[in-house]
Amino acid sequence: MGEGMFPLERRERIMDLLKEKKVLKHAELTEELGISIDTLRRDLNILSENREIEKIYGGIKLVEDDFGESAMADRMVSRLEEKENIARLCNEQIQEGDCIYIDSGSTTYQLAKAIKNRKNLTVVTNSLPVITELINSEVELIIIGGKIRRHESSVVAYDYIFNFDELNIVKAFICASGITTERGISDYNLEEAVTRKKIIELSKEVYVAADHTKFGKEVTVRIAPLEKIDYIVTDQHVSSHWIEEFSTCKTKLLVSE
Repeated sequence: MGEGMFPLERRERIMDLLKEKKVLKHAELTEELGISIDTLRRDLNILSENREIEKIYGGIKLVEDDFGESAMADRMVSRLEEKENIARLCNEQIQEGDCIYIDSGSTTYQLAKAIKNRKNLTVVTNSLPVITELINSEVELIIIGGKIRRHESSVVAYDYIFNFDELNIVKAFICASGITTERGISDYNLEEAVTRKKIIELSKEVYVAADHTKFGKEVTVRIAPLEKIDYIVTDQHVSSHWIEEFSTCKTKLLVSE
């Protein structure tokens, strides 16, 4: 369950639990988050390096000063700005009358906010936050039927519930946790990947919305090779190495201002 969450989300959850209890044992965390001890150790190493937690024998405790708190808040704000920039650039790719797919994920959620005032659009989505964001707008909404994944606030589709092939999706905006030129795009959760693969097959154009930290990573589940992806939309902090690498690819890299 927890393995499918974005690492950032998992670490936020760890911090939330720690604020409630101040001290937590490793066993409590692996059970609560549904993750392996190896995954937990990776998360705790990052939180410890960022001075947000202190490691103690068999567990962790909250760092007593509020240095870690502000560091976490600052990072959320800085990453939020990057995601908003990516969303703005995605919005510029959308024409009047388009039927688009918006994936579940924190970057594509920002796209829902960006298109809120548009009139002539149809949005197909598996994301409950996207639906909530657009429920009072004039955007036509179609939600994919299936099983609810609580951690991602998304719906995982099953073919027998939903006839995908009837959908005329012009552009799909999907998320990924890892991008490499050799292996394409990858993510953490298998069920989420099934929906993404299906949407990639059906959509006329595929846009991957991902901030610069996703490049060079390959995570658990492979979603699609690069030849299936038309555009990757990222933020201005993407390194020149990747801009150069993508200059020879069929997949175009769109970099926000």
